[in-house]
Amino acid sequence: MADGGATTERRARTPKGEATRQRIIDAAAELMRLKGVGKTTLDDVVAASQTSKSQLYNHFSDKEDLTRAVVRRWGERRLEEQEDELRRLDSIRGLERWRDAIVQRNTVVAGAHGCILGSLAIELADQDEEARRTLRADFEAWERLLADGLERMRAKGALRPDADPAELATGIMAALQGGYLLAQTAHDSAPMAVALDMAIEHVKTFASEG
Repeated sequence: MADGGATTERRARTPKGEATRQRIIDAAAELMRLKGVGKTTLDDVVAASQTSKSQLYNHFSDKEDLTRAVVRRWGERRLEEQEDELRRLDSIRGLERWRDAIVQRNTVVAGAHGCILGSLAIELADQDEEARRTLRADFEAWERLLADGLERMRAKGALRPDADPAELATGIMAALQGGYLLAQTAHDSAPMAVALDMAIEHVKTFASEG
């Protein structure tokens, strides 16, 4: 099975073949976001991507192979989104604006679906070591974006020298992911807002005076 997947990855693709592969990944990514990995079948993906089983197996050796591609796709999407929002973070107000944007997006869907990376981690972390490592790297990259912003705040004097950007970033990420889960079960973004507000209040305890 592993050899088949490696062969698929090495196979040279035509532009048309690559477009088909991306269409399959995109369809599977959306289905797995809405239904979960376990409840998404290859037949579902074939129908949603308007491809055939033979086309799907031409690009992916099995569902596990496709799922790993989906994990990579969602990681890329989420990190691109967060890099765009966090690359200029350098103030408490900027951190609050980031919080507002995330809570607003969650409010629009009434807390449904949660964080896709968190949902994938819940389903896959104890089942697929390769997927777990990919998700871990994604979360670490997300934390680094937050930590880099907090480091800029410390460098500008907005935070005291004893503030630990990496530790604070971990706390914010824990509040965010816990908030996603509580919002999903409540179908209400209020728990997420509370969790993030408490994390940001903790950051404010390191704010420089004046």
